[in-house]
Amino acid sequence: MIASSFWIVFYFTFPVLIIWLCLKYNWLDKIGAVLINYGFGLLIANLGILPENFNEIQDLLTTILIPIAIPLLLFTADINAWLKMVGKTSITFLLGVMALLIAVYSGYFIFKDSVNELNSIAGMLVGVYTGGTPNLAAIKTALNVPADIFIITHTSDMFASLVYLVFILTIGQKVIWLILPKFNIKSYNIETIQADTIIEETQQFTHILKSEYRVSLLKAFGLSVFIFIIGGGLSMLVPEKLAMLTAILAITTLAILFSTQKKVREIKNSFQLGMYLIHVFSLVVASMANISKFSAIESLDILMYVFFVVFLSVIIHIFLSYFFKIDTDTFIIVSISMIFSPPFVPIVAASLKNKYVIISGITAGIVGYAIGNYLGVFVALTLG
Repeated sequence: MIASSFWIVFYFTFPVLIIWLCLKYNWLDKIGAVLINYGFGLLIANLGILPENFNEIQDLLTTILIPIAIPLLLFTADINAWLKMVGKTSITFLLGVMALLIAVYSGYFIFKDSVNELNSIAGMLVGVYTGGTPNLAAIKTALNVPADIFIITHTSDMFASLVYLVFILTIGQKVIWLILPKFNIKSYNIETIQADTIIEETQQFTHILKSEYRVSLLKAFGLSVFIFIIGGGLSMLVPEKLAMLTAILAITTLAILFSTQKKVREIKNSFQLGMYLIHVFSLVVASMANISKFSAIESLDILMYVFFVVFLSVIIHIFLSYFFKIDTDTFIIVSISMIFSPPFVPIVAASLKNKYVIISGITAGIVGYAIGNYLGVFVALTLG
């Protein structure tokens, strides 16, 4: 009992240390808190130091962390801003989704005979490449994907995404200029004033440790738990195999509905608290994955499938953007926002030397967070 209590406390405190170190040391921040938590989780899992029968507690934690985190991440989303996402940004985002679906479905029929749970992997990839890691984790929970499959998929995603990011930050813009037109500010009609503020707020994890924000955090957490309870109640009305799926989709829908209320959107630090729970989830789920159980051949096939999806979707996205006369910078910022997440947008915008596309990328990313769960589950079910 004492050992189990120690590890539960460890799960919730270690990510705080990692977040603090990433804020303090830029080189650690470049690696990323999620990846560091995964690394330590894998180390714990393969050292054999966890208590016996501790997997029941791990299962419980992974089951409740994501459903509570989802509303916290979506509370700050402004549905009215989404509805204003018109013109090139919305078209580019829709083309990106179309390209992703083509890549995911075509890759499925190539790799389906060599990879187990490929329909679930396909669903997770759709979620992570429209939204981000929260969607990947939510779909894993909704579909009851085994921890080892989840870890291999997410690790492969990190490798493939990193290769694409390096390409974009180095020669990407110049290469894509050969196909798509250059950015023309006269054809752009999007405000950029709030972009830096939005990103700064999403990165201010230190706020969740300050006493003056305790009340707002308790409000956000309490509302999220309330939504979690409703989602859990609805899941009891369906067959057991559909319970978690129903809960995740119900929670996502309720969170979006609550976000239409100004008082909910103005609750401070809900996004940061949600991301903290994602970090805890990353540590817990990685500590459930025993590398000795991994099949080297299947792991390689999953890696190949992920690379196939990322780069085929990018190529198709560029091809479609050419016919819709989308400019290079708009394509890049929306593509990065989908494959990564909104916090990467300012970094890439800076490399493009174009601040005017920041809000486009952020808006596309937020929309991706909202629809990623629905789309990912849909794809997994249609392929299953």
